[in-house]
Amino acid sequence: MKKLTTVFVSAVFLLAVLIFGALSGCGSENNSKNDGKISVICTIFPQYDWTSRIIGDSDVFNLSMLLSGKVDLHNFQPSADDIVRISECDLFIYVGGESDAWVESVLEKAKNKKMLTLNLLDILGDNAKIEELPEGADDDDHEDEDEDEEEYDEHVWLSLKNARFFCILIADALSSLDADHASDYQNNLAAYVEALQSLDEAYQKAVDAATVKTLLFADRFPFRYLMDDYGLTPYAAFSGCSAETEASFTTIVFLTEKVDELNLNTIMVTESSNQTIARTVIDSTKDKNQRILVLDAMQSVALKDVDNGTTYLSLMESNLNVLIEALK
Repeated sequence: MKKLTTVFVSAVFLLAVLIFGALSGCGSENNSKNDGKISVICTIFPQYDWTSRIIGDSDVFNLSMLLSGKVDLHNFQPSADDIVRISECDLFIYVGGESDAWVESVLEKAKNKKMLTLNLLDILGDNAKIEELPEGADDDDHEDEDEDEEEYDEHVWLSLKNARFFCILIADALSSLDADHASDYQNNLAAYVEALQSLDEAYQKAVDAATVKTLLFADRFPFRYLMDDYGLTPYAAFSGCSAETEASFTTIVFLTEKVDELNLNTIMVTESSNQTIARTVIDSTKDKNQRILVLDAMQSVALKDVDNGTTYLSLMESNLNVLIEALK
C-alpha cells in the first residue's frame, strides 16, 4: 500500500495538533454539550449504517460519518475540524488498519478522556486477516516496504459474519452511554442481527448452488473477507489497498490466461473502477465476450446516498445478486 512519507505525515499532524490546540483554547465545546446529545462519530459508511440501525428511533445520539464519498479510507487525512470533533466525541468507531494510522495521534490529544473507542481490527483479534497479494497480481506498491512487516486487510466490513460481531459491540457501547434505553438498542440489535444472518445464509446457499467457484477481478481486490467466508477462489490485478491503476503486461497476460483456462463468463471490478483493465483482459481472451460485473466495496458511499435510502444491507443484497450472476 502506498502511503504518504513519514516526514510529510509528521508535518501534517504537527500542523493539525497546533490548530487543534488553538481551537480548544478558544473554548470549543463538545457536541453533546451544545445540543444535549451523545456524540458518535464513525469513519466510514458501514459503521455509520450499523450504528444507525441499532440506535433506531432514539433521539439521544448525534451520529455522524467522517468519510462521505469524496475520498476512500486509504487516502483520507482528517481536517483540523475533524480532529476537534473526534477529540470531543463520546464514541469513536474506526477500522484501525494502516490507513487509520492518524487515529492514534488524534486520540492521544483527545479532550474527552471518557471517550469510548471501537477499533474493528482489534475487535477481530486473531480473526483479522493478513493482507495477501492474489496470485498473479502486481506488487509494485509493496516493493519499498519491510518484507517482515505484516499488514492486515482493512476491508473487514465486507463480511456479514464480521458485521454481526461488530454490531453486538456497538450495541453494548451505545447501551453503556445511554443505559435508560439499553433495552431498545438490544432489541434493535436482535432484529438487525437476524437480517444479517438471513443474508449470510442466502450467500452460502447461492455459493453452494453455483457451478463456478472462482472470481477474477481486473481491479483492486478488497473482498478477501467475503471470498473466504464462502470458500471462493479469487484472482486479481492488485491487492485491496493498492494505489495502482495500470496493470503490468505480465498481470494482464496472467488474468487473460485464467479467464480462458477456467472458461469464465464474467470479469469483476469494484464500484470505483474505470473498467479499462477489464476491457483489456476481455479483448485479449479467446472468446472476447465476457461481461463486466461490479461488486460494491462501499468505499464511495456519500451521505446523499444514505438520504436516498442506501443501506449496508441493500448494498450487500445487491452484491449477492451480482455474485449469483458471476457464479453461473
